[in-house]
Amino acid sequence: MRIEDLEIAIYADGADIEKMKQMSRLPYIKGFTTNPTLMKKAGVADYVSFAKQALLEIPDRPVSMEVFADDFDKMEQEAREISSWGKNVFVKIPVMNTKGESSIPLIRKLSAEGLKLNITAVFTIEQVCSIVDAFAEGTENIVSIFAGRILDAGVDAEEIMKEALPICHKKIGTKLLWASVREVFNIIQANRCQVDIITVPDEIILKLSNLGKDLTQFSRETVEMFVRDGRSLGFSIL
Repeated sequence: MRIEDLEIAIYADGADIEKMKQMSRLPYIKGFTTNPTLMKKAGVADYVSFAKQALLEIPDRPVSMEVFADDFDKMEQEAREISSWGKNVFVKIPVMNTKGESSIPLIRKLSAEGLKLNITAVFTIEQVCSIVDAFAEGTENIVSIFAGRILDAGVDAEEIMKEALPICHKKIGTKLLWASVREVFNIIQANRCQVDIITVPDEIILKLSNLGKDLTQFSRETVEMFVRDGRSLGFSIL
């Protein structure tokens, strides 16, 4: 399979402006996502400045920006501010707060006002049902299921995604996203499940050139790497 054969929309997941600019030049990158953890990793010092610079560089594709607050009143204020930054902005709202309290009332309220939402940290079909039910008709939304972390728990994420897809599609304008990608094969899995979007970290996007590579050639390249690295270390056994 080649990149061109994929039907799923690939979003770049990161918070490094230079890398985001680099990814924006790739024709198969259809959108962008970020989150507080990625911002911490990238050393972002000012959220608003970072966000506005990113949106200046990427004005033509969806960009998901997440709220930081843990209480719903402040989360609501942050969501309205983030939404005002651009027409291509989706506001990421976690499905619950750290107390385990559901974000559904807030989701329902913001969606009724027409905000574009990306509901994140979703793991269960029950959560998907509640989220989709809260979306207002005629709005654009994303449901981000953390398939990679589900797989980390030893659970078949593909089955969950297959079950979630028709639930999401009951509301026109709602798309299902495969999040928490660990390897290139996750993209193949999401594609065969007919998921709408997959959000992929930069380091995995750079591996997409391996798609469809001849495995015998890949084997030889791996051996060449071992030999090259062994020589560079100056190791001697005999």
